[in-house]
Amino acid sequence: MSLRQRQPQAVHGRGQGPGSGYGPHRGPTVLDEEPFNIIPIHNALFDHPSLRYPEVRAAAAVLRMVGDLRRPPFVPWHDGMDILDWLGAFFGFQRDNVRNQREHLVLLLANAQMRAPLAPEHAGSLDPAVVRSVRRKLLSNYYSWCGYLGRKSNISISERRNADPRRELLFTSLYLLVWGEAANLRFVPECICYIYHHMASELHRVLEGFIDDNTGRPILPSVSGENAFLLRVITPIYQTIKAEVDASRNGTAPHSAWRNYDDINEYFWSRRCFNRLKWPLDLSSNFFVTGTSSGGHKKVGKTGFVEQRSFWNVFRNFDRLWVMHILFLQAAIIVAWQGTKYPWGALQNRDVQVRVLSIFITWGGLRFVQSVLDAGTQYSLVSRETPWIGVRMVLKSVASMAWTVAFGVLYGRIWSQRYRDRRWSYQANLRVWNFLEAMLVFLLPELLAIILFILPWIRNFLEKANWKILYVVMWWFQGRTFVGRGLREGIIDNLKYSLFWVMVLASKFSFSYFLQIKPMIGPTKAILNIRRINPKWHEFFGNTNRFAVVLIWLPVVLIFLMDMQIWYSIFSSIVGALIGLLSHLGEIRNINQLRLRFEFFASAMQFNLIPEEHPFEKGGTLMSKFSDAVNRLKLRYGLGRPYKKIESYQEANRFALVWNEIILSFREEDIISDHELELMELPPNSWNIRVIRWPCILLCNQLLLALNQAKELDVSDKVLWQKICKNEYQRCAVVEAYDSVKYLLPAIIMDGTEDHSIVLNLFVKIDKMLQFGEFTQTYRTAVLPAIHAKLISLVDILISPNKELSKVVNTLQTLYDIWFRDLPKVKRPIEELRQEGLVPRQAMDGLLFENAVMLPSTENTAFYWQVRRLQTILMSRDSMNNIPVNLEARRRIAFFSNSLFMNMPRAPPVEKMLAFSVLTPYYSEDVLYSREQLRTDNEDGVSILFYLQKVFDDEWHNFLERMRRNGMNDDEDIWTDRLRDLRLWASYRGQTLARTVRGMMYYDKALKMLAFLDTASEMDISEGTRKLAVIGSTMRSRSKSKVDGLGTARSLTSKGVNNMVSSGVDMLFKGHEYGAALMKYTYVVACQIYGSQKAKKDPRAEEILYLMRENEALRVAYVDEVHTGRDEVEYYSVLVKFDQRLQKEVEIYRIRLPGPLKLGEGKPENQNHAIIFTRGDAVQTIDMNQDHYFEESLKIRNLLEEFPRYYGIRRPTILGVRENIFTGSVSSLAWFMSAQETSFVTLGQRVLANPLKVRMHYGHPDVFDRLWFMSRGGLSKASRVINISEDIFAGFNCTLRGGNVTHHEYIQVGKGRDVGLNQISMFEAKVASGNGEQMLSRDVYRLGHRLDFFRMLSFYYTTVGFFFNTMAVVVTVYVFVWGRLYMALSGIEDAIRETANSTSNKALGAVLNQQFVIQMGLFTALPMIVENTLEHGFLPAVWDFLTMQFQLSSCFYTFSMGTRTHFFGRTILHGGAKYRATGRGFVVQHKCFAENYRLYARSHFVKAIELGVILTVYASYSPVAKSTFVYIIMTISSWVMVASWIMAPFVFNPSGFDWLKTVYDFDDFMNWIWYRGGVFTKAEQSWETWWYEEQDHLRTTGLWGKLLEIILDLRYFFFQYGIVYQLGIANKSTSIAVYLLSWIYVVVAVAIYLVIMHAHDKYAAKEHIYYRAVELFIICLTTLVVIILLRFTQFKFIDLLTSLMAFIPTGWGIICIAQVLRSFLQPTVVWETVVSLARLYDILFGVFVMAPVALLSWMPGFQAMQTRILFNQAFSRGLQISRILTGKRSNG
Repeated sequence: MSLRQRQPQAVHGRGQGPGSGYGPHRGPTVLDEEPFNIIPIHNALFDHPSLRYPEVRAAAAVLRMVGDLRRPPFVPWHDGMDILDWLGAFFGFQRDNVRNQREHLVLLLANAQMRAPLAPEHAGSLDPAVVRSVRRKLLSNYYSWCGYLGRKSNISISERRNADPRRELLFTSLYLLVWGEAANLRFVPECICYIYHHMASELHRVLEGFIDDNTGRPILPSVSGENAFLLRVITPIYQTIKAEVDASRNGTAPHSAWRNYDDINEYFWSRRCFNRLKWPLDLSSNFFVTGTSSGGHKKVGKTGFVEQRSFWNVFRNFDRLWVMHILFLQAAIIVAWQGTKYPWGALQNRDVQVRVLSIFITWGGLRFVQSVLDAGTQYSLVSRETPWIGVRMVLKSVASMAWTVAFGVLYGRIWSQRYRDRRWSYQANLRVWNFLEAMLVFLLPELLAIILFILPWIRNFLEKANWKILYVVMWWFQGRTFVGRGLREGIIDNLKYSLFWVMVLASKFSFSYFLQIKPMIGPTKAILNIRRINPKWHEFFGNTNRFAVVLIWLPVVLIFLMDMQIWYSIFSSIVGALIGLLSHLGEIRNINQLRLRFEFFASAMQFNLIPEEHPFEKGGTLMSKFSDAVNRLKLRYGLGRPYKKIESYQEANRFALVWNEIILSFREEDIISDHELELMELPPNSWNIRVIRWPCILLCNQLLLALNQAKELDVSDKVLWQKICKNEYQRCAVVEAYDSVKYLLPAIIMDGTEDHSIVLNLFVKIDKMLQFGEFTQTYRTAVLPAIHAKLISLVDILISPNKELSKVVNTLQTLYDIWFRDLPKVKRPIEELRQEGLVPRQAMDGLLFENAVMLPSTENTAFYWQVRRLQTILMSRDSMNNIPVNLEARRRIAFFSNSLFMNMPRAPPVEKMLAFSVLTPYYSEDVLYSREQLRTDNEDGVSILFYLQKVFDDEWHNFLERMRRNGMNDDEDIWTDRLRDLRLWASYRGQTLARTVRGMMYYDKALKMLAFLDTASEMDISEGTRKLAVIGSTMRSRSKSKVDGLGTARSLTSKGVNNMVSSGVDMLFKGHEYGAALMKYTYVVACQIYGSQKAKKDPRAEEILYLMRENEALRVAYVDEVHTGRDEVEYYSVLVKFDQRLQKEVEIYRIRLPGPLKLGEGKPENQNHAIIFTRGDAVQTIDMNQDHYFEESLKIRNLLEEFPRYYGIRRPTILGVRENIFTGSVSSLAWFMSAQETSFVTLGQRVLANPLKVRMHYGHPDVFDRLWFMSRGGLSKASRVINISEDIFAGFNCTLRGGNVTHHEYIQVGKGRDVGLNQISMFEAKVASGNGEQMLSRDVYRLGHRLDFFRMLSFYYTTVGFFFNTMAVVVTVYVFVWGRLYMALSGIEDAIRETANSTSNKALGAVLNQQFVIQMGLFTALPMIVENTLEHGFLPAVWDFLTMQFQLSSCFYTFSMGTRTHFFGRTILHGGAKYRATGRGFVVQHKCFAENYRLYARSHFVKAIELGVILTVYASYSPVAKSTFVYIIMTISSWVMVASWIMAPFVFNPSGFDWLKTVYDFDDFMNWIWYRGGVFTKAEQSWETWWYEEQDHLRTTGLWGKLLEIILDLRYFFFQYGIVYQLGIANKSTSIAVYLLSWIYVVVAVAIYLVIMHAHDKYAAKEHIYYRAVELFIICLTTLVVIILLRFTQFKFIDLLTSLMAFIPTGWGIICIAQVLRSFLQPTVVWETVVSLARLYDILFGVFVMAPVALLSWMPGFQAMQTRILFNQAFSRGLQISRILTGKRSNG
């Protein structure tokens, strides 16, 4: 029975209109029929489970203690009104805001009271300490803000223990009401503090009875009246934010030109906010000015930080990192230049020692660069109100310049004295000492920082202290900000991550010195000593050997600056594996290992999931922790015999209830079959069986093994039994089989007959023999197999459809004969047997048992289910290692069982657990797959359903089996009567809202069951287990009725059967379980546009309503738009639920917003509007592509108990949760992505949390401390574009505000990922662009400067540094090949080869190897291999890695590296980051070439072609390349990159090498190229539209971005300059005239193209003969010119092809520069030529890319090979992917 069926339900209706407030004649009317959300606070007499808790009644009662508070004027007061109504009437809050926060506060107080270890003095009253704790936590940020600004808190509350709680409640309620109505201002928490500060002051005045000086009447708040708070406080600030957002031009304007959320918030970090804004808000303040000027008021600009787009941000944000690298590089070169074997040998030389001191000059210079960058980017912060910022900038620059000059002078004086004395004289050494003294002064701040690092609590104290004496110090070194103070960790954590980085740095610098820097010294000296170089072109400057040294060193330096990423990956993998081992991950990897631990499994579950009897009495003591550790040790390693304890204390029934519910959830999800369910469930104790009845999969083959031992061993009973008992499962199998047969045989023989008594006496005799140990002495054990065979025959007959009694009688007679004749060793006289009742007393006419057999009725389903179990035990001969068959089921069982042996907090009772909510943002994704979606074929003839049937083949058959059990007679009914079930089955295998909702509702189901177990007695559980077993066996018997004839086939309704299967424990509930779940869990889905979907009759609205109807705990929040006039629209946050009694959707709350919801990024805005409807102490953020599992939901209580624990010196504020990527089995590409993501969310997050202490929030299913975050800006940041990766900013914000993020791997949540290459690339582009924007953000800057040095390193290399280093790899390849090309074409390489062959030195080899390691994804693969080894074993991990390589995973990782590089670099340089909808569907259809070209032309194809041209030209003109082996060694990694970037979109594209599709794709591509379209043409339709869209980032970039882009584009002109001197026509001339004359070729080529295009446009259509004549003329003229050149010059035919390599890049360079100068060129005639040439180049690129694809498509076998590569995972699981791709169905 559901909760709504047991209670009266309110009728939808309200006394007032939507969004109404408190005003005249608008007092709230308390209605019994008022809809409520969770608890009906408005009516204490309501029969509702939650109201049965005295804590709820106490909390509601204390709110009604209005007492003698002055009644608000102008508002009718009613007896039922409470403190929140009082506040709402006084301050003008909306009525529904008051109702919402009333329930919110009641639940907070009630749950806090439940958790209190001591009961209040008076039963039913609220403990004042509980109210105080809630207030302090909720207002902690407000107190910090007041302290920071030097303001006294306006909260006037007595701290006495017995103080009146009303003031506590009033100030707490006021904050909740302000927060609940703040709308978008919740993203600016200190703005809310400012508002609350003044409103608290006015509340204090009202409470103290102050008199208004103007009226002489009791004072009233400055803001009061109907909806006054919204209209007069929230709306003005909201409108200011909205105006700033509008000025941002949808985020395309520079960030420095407009104020985002952070700027608005940081305005309130200064005392000037009090002087400028005042209270009530002064709307004339310049804070509200959004134009350049208004009424003489200048606009308030950026506050706190200015986001300037520049590559220099990499240095500016992490200057300490780059200073370390640069200084070490300088020192290492100085030391290595000496040529000694080891560096300490060189350092014994005083010259070297002094030269090393030059690093301080560099250090000073770097500080000066940093100060200049600070000034250049932050100058706009300086204003009349903030002059000290400018002073600090100037002083910083002057000081750093002074130190640089001082060090330079002192250094110069040292060497001047040294050269003057020609030795290191006393005077020279004295000057060295002078330098060292200056150096010591320079290093004093660094030494102080080291001391404070060693003593972190001192630094934390100093940073948090609000002493004015410290302001100057903080102002000089960091600048004083509200966030970023006190971020140091404890000594133990410091030691751990410091040791980690010391090892990394030692390894990196040792490698760099010996294998990168030192080997370069010899070739460098040799090159510098070259005296003669014969140039092959015109030289503009001398000393080209020095330039050659720069070119050789540049890739070495680049790799040196980024290879720390490799070392971090290596050490993090090692440390992550060690931590995983210590956490006991991967100890249970499969069913075999589970079998070994299963006997301890029940005790582990009891220990972790079942609460202690008195958890708060001993929970925190040292003895209790030691006892828990000992118990865990016993469980983990099997010390003792815990199963004995289970048998004696009947814990098995409790364990069976939980285990069976888990297995039933598996069956409901169709990942196991009915047969597997029987094999895996734990049946209750029946048939007088004396042992635990383990699942059949554990008892398989055990009886046969025991029989073989008994048959082969001639030993005593004791010895035989000891051998059997060595295996617990064998012991149980023997005992259960014997007890079952002992019960079965009398059960099928009529009671009261002599035959029945004979059987009973027979077992009495056997029991006696066993008791006295005389069985083997009396009976032949060799005969037991014969008895076993006959027992099998008997049970076969019993469970057969036609139960022939004669066969039963014959089998029983045979069994009796074997016992009577064959089994005894000594024949006993018949009379003796007759006396013992073992033979009939009189001779019988017929057979024994002939008239005595009476089988139980077929309706006795429990009996026959037991017979089937006995049959399984008797007959099983294999190990059942493949049970369950489904890989997902096996993985989940293994993980769950393993997790129970890991360290986790003990679970409290449900009533005492922390309450929590789950919040899921949803926009317009799929809710349920529709019938049309499932049946519609794609272009390959494959429907979604057909695809799912093949990919999830076993689950499809399990689904059909379940449907037949539920009454489906014909499989075709699946499209009619069972359509809803079919849609759900398909939707649960996609990334749909239905799947997410089902997973999150497991929390509700789990909490109800756990609440039942908390209070149920052993009798309740024992009887309930038997009851559920009978029901389950009844259903399964009915499902088999059509097959084996067990009873009549009675169809059951789908809903009824599903309820019994999935929620069988519900039938045992007593009623309080529903209330417990309601109190502790809330699920809110933020369906932002649900209102408009309902208005448009969108099917998704109906599907959302269906989800609400099926899930009572589900709530939907949406934004409703109400049109009140012609152009007036009001916006509301609305919460709805489905009323089960009324059977319709009802509206619970409607809170008016100040305007449109979306000002920033969509997802965080959607989360923000719905968070006011969440409840509890914690909130878990769940995305739309996530899932959950019932067995994992059981551990939520344990997870939430992590919040009170200390991790280091702080309690957690975010609990990181492990993810399982469930999309990895679809294709090899999805597997690569899944493996990469899995290693990140497991090993990567594990190391980030411990020991590195820099784990952030990455959009994972993390659990937030809700009260902590709701007062500090919410769950994410929402500023447009800069916060496009909104989730990680929650982690940044948490860390900067002193929070703590932990990671826990004993619980997991499912997550889907993109499965197609295009989807993955868009996701990578979104993430890379987001990281590019992060590099600009104030959060990254502050973390880079406020974290200590080692945590800063951790933060850099795991966030933006990863993407920067990825880009550095690609840049290294470019620098290397361009440098080689330069040296080959200039002639430098010839000279070097003769004197110093640098191509063979160790340094270059090290560089190439490192670059190749990163490029091929091997450093990404290392964590995958390590984590796979940890969790699945070494050999499976190695096999998976090798399989990945065969499936071209390196090609994928290289391609992904190109995606990240392109979008990260472009975002930093030009911006243009945007949300990219990847889509979450199933990707099996072929992607056309035009679509791939649009996605990858600029990011991959063009760059790959450029590299290919460089490598080809280099191979043609390099003397080194003449050695094929050397050329391959030098360029192999570059060629792999070229091949990967071009071929990956086809290799990982279904039917990528199908010949017909290739032909069609090229035709489609050409149509797309030439289609011009119109104004509304999309990029998918027209090349021209796409081409303009690709330039959008150049339109919004700044001047420096354009200049840098032009400088980068100049590289294309180098081809022409270098190659024209190699042409035969140049005749080895090095004159500049050769290059200048070559431009004639360019001009002529463009002229010819323009003439042909003009002729085509003018004559091709109507006067075709003229067009052909023009073409003929041009051909003839060109031929004539070639002949003349051949005759009169050194021109050769090969020059024609060579010149293409020179002039085609020139044309592309001209086009690229023209795009940058578009604003100048577009109005001119030149622009049409540029567009036309660009189209020609894209055709050329398309042909170049398609040529190898066409060749491979034409060759036989490549399509099959590609299918095997792409879908190998599916093939290994028996899937028919080839038929999926061709659309051919097996059944026609």
